[in-house]
Amino acid sequence: MSRVIKKVVLAYSGGLDTSVILKWLQETYDCEVIAFCADLGQGEDLKAVKVKAHQLGVKRVYIEDLREVFVKDYVFPMLRANAVYEGSYLLGTSIARPLIARRQIEIAKKEGADAVSHGATGKGNDQVRFELTYMALEPKIAIIAPWRDWTFRSRRELIEYAEQHGISVTATKAKPYSMDLNLFHVSYEGGILEDPWKAPPDEIFQMTVSPEQAPDKPREIEIDYAGGDPVAVDGKKMSPATLLAHLNKLGGAHGIGRVDLVENRYVGMKSRGVYETPGGTILHAAHRGLESLTMDREVLHLRDSLIPRYAELVYYGYWFSPERDVLQKMMDEAQKDVSGTVRVKLYKGNCTVVGRKSKNSLYRLDIATFEEDDVYRQKDAEGFIRLNALRLAIRAQRRKASS
Repeated sequence: MSRVIKKVVLAYSGGLDTSVILKWLQETYDCEVIAFCADLGQGEDLKAVKVKAHQLGVKRVYIEDLREVFVKDYVFPMLRANAVYEGSYLLGTSIARPLIARRQIEIAKKEGADAVSHGATGKGNDQVRFELTYMALEPKIAIIAPWRDWTFRSRRELIEYAEQHGISVTATKAKPYSMDLNLFHVSYEGGILEDPWKAPPDEIFQMTVSPEQAPDKPREIEIDYAGGDPVAVDGKKMSPATLLAHLNKLGGAHGIGRVDLVENRYVGMKSRGVYETPGGTILHAAHRGLESLTMDREVLHLRDSLIPRYAELVYYGYWFSPERDVLQKMMDEAQKDVSGTVRVKLYKGNCTVVGRKSKNSLYRLDIATFEEDDVYRQKDAEGFIRLNALRLAIRAQRRKASS
């Protein structure tokens, strides 16, 4: 990098990678490092993170509680779109990165920093997510991605470097898998999980009990929605972050939300990821249940056709892109009538919708009933079927004539 770097804002977690990066930045660039740690509900002792940063020679440390912003402005819009990547992944890590990166840029502007830095590896998706956000918001800022620049080749070497420099870390050579935790989920990858044939050891899970150990008695809960967003559980109104934390606790106790998949990273390789998303899994199922009652068929089908594209944009890191903005407006417009109550049953890893009601319901018992009615003329279906079968009949006649 040809530019002279005097001040860097580092996305700092206090873990192995970013602790080593902090020291490496100081040694490599002889610059001031400003540490920024976002509280997204990871449940860590962030005071200890601040103390650790100071011990490593950092004078300016930002520790910010962004839990409500995270859920309200990032998780909830994504849930309104029912975003799921490759049929399984609810995008818990993906959705956190644009918020962290956006706040990094804001701090860099405030502090007059020359550069921003992150701890994402050169093989993963997070480097793309961070840097696309940096460039979308402040295209002239310098970006330092140590994993692409330094000589370390593995986390084992990072552990050795940390030991040499007296940096305390929780990762060990015997258990080197990577973990990312926030209020929406926890992810695990690398190390002992790199063999896709081996089941993840049960002791790694942080948010959920195994379905086998979950209670033998099911738990039913009711979730109220307004305009596509959950607002209350069992009649009690809650803030977005409080509601999600509450559902995490309920879902975790019943083994809800574990996922083990081999996914396609944006950078071109496949990787094995293990995830826990208890509250998000409940909200996804409940939201779908209410939409089935309140959304027009063609709007629902059109929206569903766009979910894979929306999920890709989040996974790839294009949160601050014009195409995501356009899709979000469409998703949100489709949610205007998605208000009501959903009842779900939690039982041994399963989340099942067992009831739904709404003043905006499009379900008409007098039309749908199999009993006698005076609304729907069954004879009309004959012409409907004949018209829709016309092209099929013509095709069959042509084939018969040419055989």
